[in-house]
Amino acid sequence: MEKLTICLLLFAFSFSLFSSIADAGSIGINYGRVANNLPSAVKVIALLKSQGVERVKVYDTDPAVLKALSGSDIKVTVNLPNELLYNAAKRPSFAYSWVEKNVAAYYPSTQIESIAVGNEVFVDPHNTTRFLVSAMKNVHQALVKFNFHDKIKISSPVALSALQNSYPSSAGSFRSELVEPVIKPMLDFLRQTGSYLMVNCYPFFAYESNSDVISLDYALFRENPGVVDAGNGLRYFSLFDAQIDAVFAALSALKYNDIKMVVTETGWPSKGDDTEIGASVDNAASYNGNLVRRILIGGGTPLRPKEDLTVFLFALFNENKKPGPTSERNFGLFYPNERKVYNIPLTMEGLKHYVDRRSPAAGEQRTQKGGKVNVSGQTWCVASGEAEKDHLQAALDYACGEGGADCRSIQPGSTCYNPNTLEAHASFAFNSYYQKKGRAMGSCYFGGAAFIVHQQPKYGHCELPTEE
Repeated sequence: MEKLTICLLLFAFSFSLFSSIADAGSIGINYGRVANNLPSAVKVIALLKSQGVERVKVYDTDPAVLKALSGSDIKVTVNLPNELLYNAAKRPSFAYSWVEKNVAAYYPSTQIESIAVGNEVFVDPHNTTRFLVSAMKNVHQALVKFNFHDKIKISSPVALSALQNSYPSSAGSFRSELVEPVIKPMLDFLRQTGSYLMVNCYPFFAYESNSDVISLDYALFRENPGVVDAGNGLRYFSLFDAQIDAVFAALSALKYNDIKMVVTETGWPSKGDDTEIGASVDNAASYNGNLVRRILIGGGTPLRPKEDLTVFLFALFNENKKPGPTSERNFGLFYPNERKVYNIPLTMEGLKHYVDRRSPAAGEQRTQKGGKVNVSGQTWCVASGEAEKDHLQAALDYACGEGGADCRSIQPGSTCYNPNTLEAHASFAFNSYYQKKGRAMGSCYFGGAAFIVHQQPKYGHCELPTEE
């Protein structure tokens, strides 16, 4: 009876852990249409549904697209383009008419969940920044008149170029010339309306410009030694998390710790010019596939470990009419004929069979300065001291139960029971699971509660084993 009770408890913890994980993060896709060879909107929505996509973001309010989305159960973010900001800011009647024509005409059968007012306005060459907040307010007032304001949120995607400092993450700050005129008023609006900051984040561009000092594994969510932020002591294992935390740090510096974030664009090109370092099919597959796993498995960033993210991949298709370097036309997950550029999962179900292609140097990891650290091909999995206790306990129970880890040595009276701490016990359990899985990619994560190390850990008199 006691064994049955323990098994039921382990199952409950396991179910609780992975139920929360399944609901933790969300993946959406940007449906751009700067091309002359894309499928019809009806075919596109069928493609999205076939891939299990639950969220889509568009860059306008095209009637054919919004009609095709009707009844699809796909949540939609629509866009009021930059060129309409002036009218929306200066004329409340224009904002009302725009909402009436482009939102009210389709909602709720088309599940519009948010409106992106403008896009990367701070770098718009037409100098529309000064109209942004007024436009957001007028669109919101229009939503109020239709009684949609509790269901549809308003924000505006900002690029990382809005930051004055982004490295290290703890030093994140907004550009000083933007803070008083637009950043603070926008953040006040987001706070008052219960909305969130939209951020476009592209580790590819940082890697491309700094490939001599940024590890490719670090940029692609692969196993790596991590980078310690000297400002707060937190260790980062992905450039994406470091960039997101730079924005969170910038928010904190202005006392807006309560503002949440949605990543409205991120991606990696499958092709680029000769000078575009890192643009390849393999790297794009690794970045987007590992990102999907990172988001859907759950867990926040090192700075905000409790905040799961909604992330929109850029983009659904390769768009042949986009200007600029070759990479701009090769961010798509699909070719216009609906064939996949590369195969990655977009759902929790798909993650069950996902394995990233390993780095070329399997037994080595690049350091932040581009050198090599010989790790002899051996790694261990340990618990993160930053993880929340409840999350860590649930992950420990899963590993020792359904996960099949050998936890006999950490039972009372056994050789490695002491030190009797949650972190030490979880580390033994996580490492056992990790080694049993052949140190497979993704087997040391536990919703962000664990990470890889390259030196054999020791807790008290017990060293973590190298093989199971």
